[in-house]
Amino acid sequence: MTEVVQFLKLLQRNKITLILVPLITVIVCYFLVRRLPDTYESHARIATGLVDKTDQVVTRAKDEQDQQIARKFESLIQVMRLKRTLDQVSYRLILNDLKGLKDSTWREPVRALEEMNKGDRAKAITLITRKYQKREELFLWKPDEKKLNDIIVEMGYGANTLRDKLVIYRTGVGDYIDIEFEAEHADLSAYVINTLAQEFIADNSSRVVGNNKKTIDFLQSFMQQKLNALNERMNTLKNFKIQNRVLNLNEQAKSIYGQMADFETRRQIAQKDIIAYTAAIGNIDSRFNPTERKYFESALTDINQKIIATKSNLKALNERYILSNFDNRIKFSVDSLRSRLSEEINEATDKYAYNPMVVKQDLVTQKLSMEISLELARNSVASIQGELDRLNRKFDGLVPNEAKIQEYETSIDIASKEYIEALQRYNEASLEFSFPVYLRLIERAMPGEVQASKKMVLVILSGVISFTFCVFVFFILYYLDKSIRYPLQLANETGKPVLGYLNALDKDSNLSLSGMNASDDKAVRLYKNLVRSIRYELDNEMSDPKIIAVTSLGYGVGKTPFVIALAWAFSKINKTVLIIDGNFAQPDISKLNPESTPFENFVKSNNLPEATPGQITILGAKTGDISVLELADEKVIGERLQALKARFDIILIETDSLRAMNRAKEWITFSDLVVAVFAAGRSIGSEDQSKIQYLNGLNGKFAGWVLTNTESIPEQAGKVAKPVEV
Repeated sequence: MTEVVQFLKLLQRNKITLILVPLITVIVCYFLVRRLPDTYESHARIATGLVDKTDQVVTRAKDEQDQQIARKFESLIQVMRLKRTLDQVSYRLILNDLKGLKDSTWREPVRALEEMNKGDRAKAITLITRKYQKREELFLWKPDEKKLNDIIVEMGYGANTLRDKLVIYRTGVGDYIDIEFEAEHADLSAYVINTLAQEFIADNSSRVVGNNKKTIDFLQSFMQQKLNALNERMNTLKNFKIQNRVLNLNEQAKSIYGQMADFETRRQIAQKDIIAYTAAIGNIDSRFNPTERKYFESALTDINQKIIATKSNLKALNERYILSNFDNRIKFSVDSLRSRLSEEINEATDKYAYNPMVVKQDLVTQKLSMEISLELARNSVASIQGELDRLNRKFDGLVPNEAKIQEYETSIDIASKEYIEALQRYNEASLEFSFPVYLRLIERAMPGEVQASKKMVLVILSGVISFTFCVFVFFILYYLDKSIRYPLQLANETGKPVLGYLNALDKDSNLSLSGMNASDDKAVRLYKNLVRSIRYELDNEMSDPKIIAVTSLGYGVGKTPFVIALAWAFSKINKTVLIIDGNFAQPDISKLNPESTPFENFVKSNNLPEATPGQITILGAKTGDISVLELADEKVIGERLQALKARFDIILIETDSLRAMNRAKEWITFSDLVVAVFAAGRSIGSEDQSKIQYLNGLNGKFAGWVLTNTESIPEQAGKVAKPVEV
């Protein structure tokens, strides 16, 4: 808080500067801006279709996020502010001036433009027109184009100049982009905005159409590639089926597997019949004795030949029946042949009588039938087994074809999905790009209205800025200034209290002993009051009598006037006061009082000066490079001072500065209190730290500091010490 107060005091001391500098700045600014032309501002609005989709025939199902829409708006605004876009406006403006169109020129031509002849103008118009149509910028490394660019910039048509007066922003969270431009002519502001909007919309529309066409062409090519890949894989599968005679692999496998199961069943039935018929025939044969069998066989020799022939035909027909996969038509022939064989067997039974004595006619008939059935069953097993082997070989041949066909079908399925996805994207893009939404200028710029004058604002700003700058400069000076100007600063730097301060006096102020009471100057009166405050602090340090040594860190700090004024202050309270001029190098007190007795004579003669209450006695000094102990030894000097101390209440000794450390220390050795004088406006350097440490190490003898030559400090009394940090 103290630093703030000190800074405010610094500003108070320099208040004239703080008033004059802003005042001069305001006056100068007023004369500079009073001739500024009035400005006109126009406004236009562009609809983007990013938020309001009512004009779109086809809209996307999923709405975009606000952040995505905001990025698109920012992108559009940045494109409008691009040099490439603003160059188109610059070309239009300079073409109007080159062609001399009266309704579209608002500024006086610059000198370079006026000096152009018709041929140069024609070349410039051709060049600018070509650049405008190709949307190219001027190449500054070419002399002709650089010359035209300089003219454009000098006319105030450059991209940077236009951008400085151009304001483009989105209206809240709506669908519109607002454009504002400020110019010195109402029609010029409207022309710039409308031209910028037209060029931007045309460029944006061409980019939208071009990008849409590129997208459609790419998706169409991509879709055709996927279709060709699908057709190629389908043709590969078709050729494989033709080469391997595969119609329907699943149906073929199912049919063969069914046939194999049917043959397996019939084989099992035939095998069971063989076992049954063999057992039955063996059982019948066991019932005949050899004589009966012999008779029976001899009797049936002829008829058996027919039966054997029929059985042979039946066997062959039965094999055909099996190989035909049990065709019903062949089965009908088999059944017919079986009936004929039965008739032949019955005929043999009826024609040839068996032994009438033995009744075994039925057994013979059964045996014959069973033998025929057994033979047919055995023949069927062999035929069925052969057909099963054939079907197994055919089934095994289907397995490799099945794996290959599955591979082809999988690749066809993948290619089909890719083609469908490409087709879907192509259809979506075609539908969306068939109805594109373009930017629209829904509100054209009209000639702008005159704006409120900014001259007064500029004048006020100039004053405020100059005042702020001055304060900033003073703050930098205050921050960099390490000089001490206030008692609290001195107390903080040294760590010891400040007994008081003394104001600065003019050089012609009379501070001699005779002039202290005679002077009635305001500064002198303040000086005397401040000295009285210091006297009070010293008087309370210890009781009388006492010897007070006054020293300083350097020369020219106002030590002599302080000693004289302090002696005067003590005399005013009826004290016997003695001043000893101990500054042998610069005896200023002796020069002010040439009639005073030298201290050297007193030491040698030991004649004590007279002491009168309320009066001041002075022991002067002779100029020379000597010290007090060079006048006599320490014992003698001590005795002489003790004698003086017995006669006087206050003895003030002005010592040399601490730069002559030995001379000051000799006097300080004989003193009871030490007071150091410091001049305001000076700083404490590194070479002064050892002197301050010496004073702080005097074991309570050092009473404190007195700050002299101060300015702009309100009158105060009392000791100032360093604040205690909590």
